[in-house]
Amino acid sequence: MNRLAHETSPYLLQHADNPVDWWPWSAEAFDEARRTNRPVLLSVGYSSCHWCHVMAHESFEDEATAAYLNEHFVSVKVDREERPDVDAVYMEAVQAATGQGGWPMTVFLTPDAEPFYFGTYFPPEPRHGMASFRQVLEGVSTAWSDRRDEVAEVAGKITRDLAEREMSFGDSRVPGEEELAGALLGLTRDYDAARGGFGGAPKFPPSMVIEFLLRHHARTGSEGALQMAVDTCERMARGGLYDQLGGGFARYSVDRDWVIPHFEKMLYDNALLCRVYAHLWRSTGSELARRVALETADFLVRELRTDEGGFASALDADSDDGTGRHVEGAYYVWTPAQLREVLGDADAEFAARYFGVTEEGTFEEGASVLQLPQQEGVVDAERLASVRDRLLAARAGRPAPGRDDKVVTAWNGLAVAALAETGAYFGRPDLVEAAIGAADLLVRLHMDDRARLVRTSKDGRAGAHAGVLEDYADVAEGFLALTSVTGEGVWLEFAGFLLDHVLVQFTDAESGALYDTAADAERLIRRPQDPTDNATPSGWSAAAGALLSYSAQTGAEPHRTAAERALGVVRALGPRAPRFIGWGLAVAEALLDGPREVAVVGGADDPATTALRRAALMGTAPGTVVAVGVPESEELPLLAGRPLVDGKPAAYVCRNFVCDVPTTDPDRLRAVLNGRNA
Repeated sequence: MNRLAHETSPYLLQHADNPVDWWPWSAEAFDEARRTNRPVLLSVGYSSCHWCHVMAHESFEDEATAAYLNEHFVSVKVDREERPDVDAVYMEAVQAATGQGGWPMTVFLTPDAEPFYFGTYFPPEPRHGMASFRQVLEGVSTAWSDRRDEVAEVAGKITRDLAEREMSFGDSRVPGEEELAGALLGLTRDYDAARGGFGGAPKFPPSMVIEFLLRHHARTGSEGALQMAVDTCERMARGGLYDQLGGGFARYSVDRDWVIPHFEKMLYDNALLCRVYAHLWRSTGSELARRVALETADFLVRELRTDEGGFASALDADSDDGTGRHVEGAYYVWTPAQLREVLGDADAEFAARYFGVTEEGTFEEGASVLQLPQQEGVVDAERLASVRDRLLAARAGRPAPGRDDKVVTAWNGLAVAALAETGAYFGRPDLVEAAIGAADLLVRLHMDDRARLVRTSKDGRAGAHAGVLEDYADVAEGFLALTSVTGEGVWLEFAGFLLDHVLVQFTDAESGALYDTAADAERLIRRPQDPTDNATPSGWSAAAGALLSYSAQTGAEPHRTAAERALGVVRALGPRAPRFIGWGLAVAEALLDGPREVAVVGGADDPATTALRRAALMGTAPGTVVAVGVPESEELPLLAGRPLVDGKPAAYVCRNFVCDVPTTDPDRLRAVLNGRNA
């Protein structure tokens, strides 16, 4: 066992038995490099990363390679999900130097943590023009021994170049109609009209862009925006990207047609997509969207919820295929023979036709990924349900993919928002309770008495690393969603604590720009700062959204001002790179619409209050916030000064300091909240 045996990260624990003398990222590791006059090998990956596992097996489990590493390097292993700040800083260096990046990420550093040589996966033997890992190690070691001045010069230059790469903040003005229309035009140009989605292979689920499209349609009536959202969601849900038996989405599709997924299932993807499909149903009434939202929510609770009430990070892509080999997708794919074994001939033929299972297969070795090819005619719903139940039961008998039980603060915030809203929309109080359970864990275990967050926990034990901007922002977003759904002011109060830290610790006082790490966080060679949305909303975009919603709930002017200043970057990036600022665009839509503030007053047990509350939650106006409670309740600021109307429960709708006449009619409220922004 090496030093990783005492870590909480499942990824680091996977390497605890390596013969490599690994160190976790720590000051002690760099002190050791200085003491022994050795360079640092920094290896960054994550638990469900396929090629991380491959490189570990080929090189880090190899005794000879490990012996060379232990003699010539101080080896540091980092879980990118646990230390996104370290990952971001050195990935920026890798991309700047090589033009590409990815995981595993392999970086060689001086004892002062300055990078001087980069790569990703290195094979054990030379192949396809790539040097072997041993060749790379020997080359770096020789350079460190014989050309130290040259190495120091390169490292210093790279570090200076990174420090000078100050991001253009963009514009001090908020994005307006012109920028959002320009973003829609840019998305239209990238849109794959034949298959849904944007760009070519590999195709990632564009959850944040779809949120923008739904909000843009709600505000402007743009049918083109709605159609791109509807078609993309349908193609993803009917393809192999979606688990047709158990619900939930894989990380991405390796092809343009959404047929063959990269099979790992991430908490963040499924939280974001659960919310997207719930919002799509709210906008269109689509039965497909309803089914997918609920199945994805059930997947989250069934397969990712931990014993402590939080949500695990991921399920691996690989699993045992029954022969002792770990194979990608083995848990999910089917051959016609396997269908017959479980279902018998007649139902197997029915299932093969319905799910697109062929003798040739759509994946490897004649196996097929289940899909829903375009169907014609009526399907026997009872027979289909029986087939699905039997296949799901049979699949449960296969060796399951590994689960990364690490509870990541930000991703749990996304799950809280998704489950709270999905539960409220579809009358599923169990989903709302699951959201409350996760939120409670975040407060109890991830937040200290100063409302400072840690990044992760595992098995009820908090990790040692400080939360980053996305943790504060996404958890605040989840708490604000719970505020609207439950009417409980405690969640608004907790959101305020977190967002006060955003204002003080993460915001540049002069420009309003946001940093990914707190002002008092560990100093790296560069303070990371990235406003672009990638697999998840950037901390920057997420903070803008949470600040805006909080200000709408409370009237807090500093929070609205901070949100507006942060959105200046959307004015710059929206028309140029809309696919990579989707959540920022969605927040900008909320700003342009108000957002609208809805106060519903009435007794909790009064059916009229329930009807108004549901109408408020079902409103499609972008970014609407909802407060529900008895008149003159001090729990939520929006309820202040809102009496009953003629003794009846009532709803008050305000935006931009102007309020409509209160209404007791849910249909009237629904019309107001689904109307276009004049």
